[in-house]
Amino acid sequence: MVFSSVPVWLQALEQRHPLAIELGLERVGQVARRLDLLHWDIPVITVAGTNGKGSTVATLRAVAAAAGWRAGVYTSPHLLRFHERMVFAGEEIRDDQLHAALEAVEAARGDVSLTYFEHTTLAAFWWFRQCQPDLLILEIGLGGRLDVVNLIDPTVAVITSVDLDHQAFLGDTRAEIAREKAGIVRDGRPVVLGESDPEPGMLAQIAARGCPVWQAGRDFSVRDTDVMSASGRGLTWCWQGRDVILADLPRPAVAVANAATALAALAALAEVGGPQVTVDAVRAGLAGVQLAGRCQRLPGQPEVWLDVGHNPHGVRFLWQQLPVPRPGQDTHAVLAMLADKDIPGVIAASRGHVRHWWLAGLDVPRGASAQLLAECLQNAGISPAGVHETVQDALQAARQQAREGDRIVVFGSFHTVGAVLAIE
Repeated sequence: MVFSSVPVWLQALEQRHPLAIELGLERVGQVARRLDLLHWDIPVITVAGTNGKGSTVATLRAVAAAAGWRAGVYTSPHLLRFHERMVFAGEEIRDDQLHAALEAVEAARGDVSLTYFEHTTLAAFWWFRQCQPDLLILEIGLGGRLDVVNLIDPTVAVITSVDLDHQAFLGDTRAEIAREKAGIVRDGRPVVLGESDPEPGMLAQIAARGCPVWQAGRDFSVRDTDVMSASGRGLTWCWQGRDVILADLPRPAVAVANAATALAALAALAEVGGPQVTVDAVRAGLAGVQLAGRCQRLPGQPEVWLDVGHNPHGVRFLWQQLPVPRPGQDTHAVLAMLADKDIPGVIAASRGHVRHWWLAGLDVPRGASAQLLAECLQNAGISPAGVHETVQDALQAARQQAREGDRIVVFGSFHTVGAVLAIE
């Protein structure tokens, strides 16, 4: 069956498979083989992790572009348009291209049932095959070992971080989740670890496969450096690898730790015969990194910050990245989340940073109601400042009540941030 437009296609795919998420590679692998999507004669960097994947991929994408490489980049989820997920040489997939890719997968699948994510991921791979990129940069959707993105063998595997999230699918402990994420590694191929304290079991798993490892804090590190420029004093940073130092680097619009992990991935790729990246390309790429919804400040007053953080680990990182509040500056939180996330954990990670809580419901599959958020907040001994049906209403209320000089932080989900970006 084929459909007349991309929106109709996507709506049909959301409703077709009995489960929204069904991990496993057997079904989707059959279709990938029919489409000849498993083997690529170009470098592939696959990025997994609980948090930090998007920032790492955005840095890889920007540096690749600055180096003149035509990269195929696959990410998920999206903020405003589905097309954000599929990018080639800096351009999002067009409607006609996406329609053709969805039809190609449909024609090949036969009687194999695919989830929305499986079908659209194969469509991305099919489109990249037509584009003939120089490099693939692929973000794992959930976990690693059984995610459809893991059908393609990476030249370099990146694991940004490991913490509790998606426990219903990945396990209830950090060790269990680490094993799932380490499922993206391949025998003898480089692995980049974005944490300085990786799970011991994961390290053993990687070592058993004979993989050379680049580990944060051991094989690469960063430090801030102050430099004087014509425009005044500004903060730059230095990346140090095994045998190279890149000094006076511009600060990217993402967390430096994730940008450093991306640079390690490029260094690991070069060690196994991949393309070399010049210092000029690194500097230009870092200066051009763009990623909406990660510690993003909107213009105007009061300050409004947006972040897609949706688990305790990611939210703790958010508060670390935000500027320290000025004396007398109150922080207002606009929170909306999915019901299957660790809502109490996110509240606990934030309570020391927030003075006023504005809660909103998400009218999406798995969305939590504002009332559920209010119950979790009250169970933590905190009274909400307001309970609203939509993120837009909650943000409007926060803006009306915030004093001059206060700040508003909107977080909890990609859907939360997308709702704000849709109106700003």
